[in-house]
Amino acid sequence: MQHSVHPVIRKFASYLKQWGWLQCFFLCFILLQAVTGVLTGAYSLLLYEVVLWPLVLGALLFSLTCSPVFILISFYLVQHLDEALFYLQDSIRQERLLNQNMQETIRQLNFEIEERKKAFQAKRRAVDELRREIAWRRKTQQELEEQSLLMRSIVDSSPDLFYYRDETGRIVSCNKMFEVLMGKSAKELIGHYPAELFDADTMPSAILIDQELNVSRTAMTLDVEYQAPDGRMMWFEMRKVPFFDKQSRYIGLLGFGRDITSRKLAEQALEKAYQDKGKFIATLSHELRTPLNGIVGLSRRLLETQLSSEQRSWSNTIFSSAETLGNIFNDIIDLDKIDRQDLDILYQSVQLGDFVRDICNFASLICQQKGLEFIAPAEFCADCYVKLDPTRVRQVLWNLLNNAVKFTAKGQVLLELEFSEQSGDELVFHVRDTGIGVAEAEQQRIFDMYYKSSDGRRLSMVGSGIGLSVSRSLVEAMDGSISLQSKTGSGSCFSVRLPTQLLAPPQPEALPLHPALTVLLVEDVPLNAEIATNLLEQRGHQVVLAETGEDAMALLETEDDLDLVLLDMQLPDMTGDEIARYIRSEPDLVDLPVVVLSANVRKAQEQLNGIRVEGSLAKPINTNKLDQLLNELFGTGAGNNTQLKPQRSSDILDLDTLDDYLQSLGVQTMQRSVQLFAQLMPGYINKMIETAVKQQEQEFRDAAHKLKGAASSVGLLWVQQQAKQLETEQPVQWQGMEKQLVDFHLTIERHLAALEDYLEAV
Repeated sequence: MQHSVHPVIRKFASYLKQWGWLQCFFLCFILLQAVTGVLTGAYSLLLYEVVLWPLVLGALLFSLTCSPVFILISFYLVQHLDEALFYLQDSIRQERLLNQNMQETIRQLNFEIEERKKAFQAKRRAVDELRREIAWRRKTQQELEEQSLLMRSIVDSSPDLFYYRDETGRIVSCNKMFEVLMGKSAKELIGHYPAELFDADTMPSAILIDQELNVSRTAMTLDVEYQAPDGRMMWFEMRKVPFFDKQSRYIGLLGFGRDITSRKLAEQALEKAYQDKGKFIATLSHELRTPLNGIVGLSRRLLETQLSSEQRSWSNTIFSSAETLGNIFNDIIDLDKIDRQDLDILYQSVQLGDFVRDICNFASLICQQKGLEFIAPAEFCADCYVKLDPTRVRQVLWNLLNNAVKFTAKGQVLLELEFSEQSGDELVFHVRDTGIGVAEAEQQRIFDMYYKSSDGRRLSMVGSGIGLSVSRSLVEAMDGSISLQSKTGSGSCFSVRLPTQLLAPPQPEALPLHPALTVLLVEDVPLNAEIATNLLEQRGHQVVLAETGEDAMALLETEDDLDLVLLDMQLPDMTGDEIARYIRSEPDLVDLPVVVLSANVRKAQEQLNGIRVEGSLAKPINTNKLDQLLNELFGTGAGNNTQLKPQRSSDILDLDTLDDYLQSLGVQTMQRSVQLFAQLMPGYINKMIETAVKQQEQEFRDAAHKLKGAASSVGLLWVQQQAKQLETEQPVQWQGMEKQLVDFHLTIERHLAALEDYLEAV
């Protein structure tokens, strides 16, 4: 009902608002009067069947009186009812909106509650995770502290020193060994520059070159000499390593040092032992050469006389044996070569028949002394010329033949030779005997140095235990092989296989004609002097003999027509280099050719370093080399003044010196010499840096002189020249010298690499 009334009232209220109260009033008044009249008339008609007009008029009159009030009250009620309905609908709408807002707010609150629950749970999870993270970090930190403590304990307990300097040069960290060596605690060292802790005189050399390495930014390994606070001299192998961050920015320098004092002392002791041993062997060899020179000279003189074929064969054997012994003496002098079994191999054109005949003469003599039969090789290409080192092959065969005779009580010794022109690439010698033989278990070790057999017998030459070992080394140096086949009680057979080449017979050469010379021979051994005098006089030269250095000085002052000086290096009153310096210091004698006579040519060249000489001859004098030297100095086209041949030059290497050394020493020996120079060079540089920092001029020049000599011995021309410049510079420019020496060190390493490449190419 309410739903049906509301629209009518609302409609009627809208008419009131639309038409106004007055119009609606009159309309309703008229309509009401009409309705009253009609209803009254209808009512009277229905009741009375006639229209009662007085009744109708009364009704209308009553309606006229009451209808305005009724209409106005109705209008008022409709209007207020409409307003109430509007207010009610508006309230309902507001309530609906409020309910919607409340529901939305409730939903939002529920959502926020859920979100806060989730956030709270996430927070709890984050807190739990944070607690676990904190626990893990605490555990990790504890482990790191334990590891750091362990590493620190290891570093502090290490016998090697360690320190770290930042990019500014301050000491940031160090271990106990560094503290001990510096004589200061870590608190005194860390955070300070070395210059703040030490003065220029007491600053440890271990950290002298750190600043220069900071500039070069390259790692280096150096041997550093250091005086400990207690006065002990110590050596450390220092490793300097620059430290960079991820952006390749320099942030510091790591220094590691290992105590190598014992090694250095051992090297010094070994070097002194080598020197003492070398002096002993050189002295012994010099004394042995005196009778050897007599054998060589007199056998040569004997060969120039009338002899029977048998006597001439024996004399040739004596001469070749003495020459071979002289060559062996040259190897004995060089202790380094003996220790490394690095003997020179000098190939020559050798007539196979004469060579084998000399071997057979030697074997026949030693077999005859013991009552054994010697059987020489059967037919072979005796007139062939082959490429061999006769001294080394002869030494090997003599060793094997001596062993064969030594361990053969009765029977025979055989020398067999396998060679033909068709198969001329290999020469095979077999030395057979009918002696005691070698047990199979010992055959693998028989070539070892100082090896003894199981029953106490030495199986090598003369009981020294070195003969077979040296023989194997010689054969292998000639790219050959040596083997043994033996059975106990049935004799032995040693086989030597050597690669060779067939050569054409040498063409006879006419001896060069030299002008008659006046030669000053300075020699204190009468036998050597007699042999040299005879050789020179046979060639038409006049000889003036001086047996002492004082006599030589007097003759140099008084004799005006001297053409050549043959100078012995060992004299009773002075050394040969003193006489050579005197000759080069006198204006009248400066162009007089000087040729050195020495049993040890290399040592003589070292003594005469810096003094110009025109040549050298090893004793006993080889006639071919003597003629060759005289031809170079005084032959046709040689000129009056003796000048050395111009050498090939290079910006880095002294190629002439290298080629000469390679020809005489071999590639392997030169490579070992280069390796030795590479080991010694850092010590020279370190010494120069240390003396440059302390501005010790004489010690600096001495170190530069040593470097110069070492560089010249391996053919480093540029290094030698720079070292000489540093040695002779007047005055020494100390400012910037440390940086210059560090760069010098790096350049030397590059030149060493070039030298190694050159040797490998050879």
